[in-house]
Amino acid sequence: MKSITERHRIILKILGDNEHVNVQELSSEMKVSEVTIRKDLKLLEDKNLLFRTHGGASKVNPYTNDKPVAVKERLNAEEKQIIARTAATMIGNNDSIIIGSGTSMLALARAIHPEVRLTVITSALNVALELSHHLNVEVLQLGGQLRQNSSSVMGPYAEQILADISCGMLFLGVDGIDMEVGLTTTSLMEARLNQKMMDAAQITVVLADSSKFGKRGLGKICQIDQIQHIITDSGISSELVKMLEEKGVSVTIARK
Repeated sequence: MKSITERHRIILKILGDNEHVNVQELSSEMKVSEVTIRKDLKLLEDKNLLFRTHGGASKVNPYTNDKPVAVKERLNAEEKQIIARTAATMIGNNDSIIIGSGTSMLALARAIHPEVRLTVITSALNVALELSHHLNVEVLQLGGQLRQNSSSVMGPYAEQILADISCGMLFLGVDGIDMEVGLTTTSLMEARLNQKMMDAAQITVVLADSSKFGKRGLGKICQIDQIQHIITDSGISSELVKMLEEKGVSVTIARK
């Protein structure tokens, strides 16, 4: 049986080569119990040598921090625009849709140019303002507590309006997508509002650039298999696409 020092050296070596380690695989390789491996990972995390995750550990911090909307808008801006243009093609004539908050949602609003009437329900002030310039777009702005970092509203008043709404499609932005944890955002109240948006829509389409995968936020929105479609960019791996499709999620890779 390997000593604790040997186990830790092996774990860090594997982590250095792969960026992520799995408890079951480590247990099998080193012929020790999964409980022992979890204790090893806890000790290594206490030394700031890795970050524990569900079922394993990573050398990259999976938790995302909240940032002001002006900062977020500059991150992966080109990818968001390409994703938004692809998402806009899914919107049909005389549709009623919900658009969530976030910079990907603002990019979507800028990509929408309806020739006939479109009804948009949104929690995002910047989305509503962008769409207010289109004569063919009727905007229903949800009310509630203002969240400045996302230029959007949240809380019971917004949730109450959504309880009386039924529409075809929700376009949703997220802060993190983790195959085990699910879809997350940095705000618990915003996560709850997103859940209510999902209840009001028949189909949920997530717009997420590839940097969002493997990240986590504080507030959990839902599990992966509760959404129907993800639009992302070419930075996503083929393995991840396969895993998403196995959970029943359609994946569209937006291209220039």
